[in-house]
Amino acid sequence: MDLGKEILKAIQIMIDKKLDNYKVDITYQSIIKNITPKGYVVLDRSGQERTVQCCIPGVELRPMQSVYVKEPMGKLNDIHICGVKGK
Repeated sequence: MDLGKEILKAIQIMIDKKLDNYKVDITYQSIIKNITPKGYVVLDRSGQERTVQCCIPGVELRPMQSVYVKEPMGKLNDIHICGVKGK
């Protein structure tokens, strides 16, 4: 085997292992299904309904409105509405 190819292959394996453990904020588009006293019911990335809060002060949201949802560091417990999609 070529030594250069083996070195590159080893480096790629190390990078892949490091990226598997890397957590990032994930932002995606969703829709408000319902509004309850506990918060807004939106769909998460897997299509499950979640009740979340909105972090935008002074904004009024309504059912069927398109919004942007953020999962900080991939934590579903901290999911929140971070933006409103324009018309």
